[in-house]
Amino acid sequence: MAAKFEIYKSSEGQFRFHLKVTNNGEIILASEAYTQKVNCKKGIESVKKNAPEDTRYARKENKAGKWYFVLKAGNHEVIGTSQAYSSEAACKKGIESVKRHAPDAELVDTTTTQN
Repeated sequence: MAAKFEIYKSSEGQFRFHLKVTNNGEIILASEAYTQKVNCKKGIESVKKNAPEDTRYARKENKAGKWYFVLKAGNHEVIGTSQAYSSEAACKKGIESVKRHAPDAELVDTTTTQN
């Protein structure tokens, strides 16, 4: 297992997921907030489906000069956002990591152990 999707509940009570590389624990993609867990799971399925497609990624530079990317679904809705990277080259490596890991990543639902 190279990566996993983890579903968790935010402090606001909404469901979110992130894609985490298991060998170093780095989060390589984080989701938007969902009010229902079923929609969060659909978001994960959308990431798995869209991650291999180059055209689904948009690289951006923030005001601090850091690079990040967003992964979009076929309807152009954002389904995940990366961390900030120090360079565009590092951002490209992040995209390649998501493309490689997302399609086969296992799902871990941490909300089943929360009250």
